[in-house]
Amino acid sequence: MKTINIVLVDDHELLLKGMASVLSTQADFNVTGIFTNGDKFLDTLENNPDPDILILDVNLNENEPEVLLQHIRKIRPELPILYLTILRGSRMFHRLEKFGIQGYLLKDIAYEPLFEAIRVISKGGTYFSDDITLNFEKDQSIKEKGFLNQHKNMLSPREQEILQLICKEYSSADIAEKLYISTKTVDTHRQNLMIKLGVSNSVGLVKYAIKNNLVEI
Repeated sequence: MKTINIVLVDDHELLLKGMASVLSTQADFNVTGIFTNGDKFLDTLENNPDPDILILDVNLNENEPEVLLQHIRKIRPELPILYLTILRGSRMFHRLEKFGIQGYLLKDIAYEPLFEAIRVISKGGTYFSDDITLNFEKDQSIKEKGFLNQHKNMLSPREQEILQLICKEYSSADIAEKLYISTKTVDTHRQNLMIKLGVSNSVGLVKYAIKNNLVEI
């Protein structure tokens, strides 16, 4: 049985000692260090390549979690990280996922799922609380809908109509004929669309519109 070396970092010493005691009940777990200070952990990590997994609290007093993660990733970019937190919402998860964390669990989790998470993550897998991922997916859905509505509302009905035709590869002359307007008017709308959507040419317009579901193709 392979021993999993674990380091714990949390600003609550009592919780740290309790967790270390619980983890020590598992024959394949070996807690190699506990830290209440992120900076002290970083100093140790510089000279200690032993940890197989880091269990970290997101609310360390002296460091914003992103700052601490940036330092950790510079020293040990491959180190598996499991966040154990009281934060039930998905906002923090959304902030931290870009650093490649392998796990995010709530502190009220039962022992067995925690043990399972550690073993899964140590083997290269990921383990996230159902509460967190469900909230995250809900937030993402709301965000995407808001993004879509924001951009559609930014465009006039005529601009939306012209954008649709541009994406169907209609030329300015074809669009002018179809909509009974002048080619110059089409080109003006095309220019306004590029300005509003932040692209520099018609190819960019098409890519942006399709990527963000602004048109039906």
